[in-house]
Amino acid sequence: MRLKSLFAMLAVTTALTIPAFAQAGQVTLSTNMRNYGGDGAYLAYYVTDAQGKYAGSLWMAGGKAKYYEHLSGWYRASGGDTGEISGISGASVGAGRSLKITVDLADTLFDAGYQLHIDSAVEDMRDSPNEIVIPLTSAGSGQTVKGTRYIADFSYTR
Repeated sequence: MRLKSLFAMLAVTTALTIPAFAQAGQVTLSTNMRNYGGDGAYLAYYVTDAQGKYAGSLWMAGGKAKYYEHLSGWYRASGGDTGEISGISGASVGAGRSLKITVDLADTLFDAGYQLHIDSAVEDMRDSPNEIVIPLTSAGSGQTVKGTRYIADFSYTR
């Protein structure tokens, strides 16, 4: 069992950092924001394993590192390490806007207990750690889930 967990963790890490060496596929992440009446939201997309242990970061929307600590679920899980994030956009995502990104994810992440998390934070408003937490499953592809604060809805497609 322990060897299987180690293999899965290596597959996650490899797919997030060196996609050419892992069997990975493109996954499109689509996030629609509510009209919440504030500044643009910072968003952190990251993955945890079946035990809730941090497995890697996928994307960060928002370019000023001084605000990353407000993405508290991601910050606590990752130690605030931006060096491994596949992409950091230069802009936060405005109220009522959408963000659509495509990332490479290892096929072994799906249907294996891994979860995708999205944290959100808006200046001068409450932070929203784990605003979206969904299992990465084949059946979940294309399914829309609602956010709890700033995110209206989210979906992923493989």
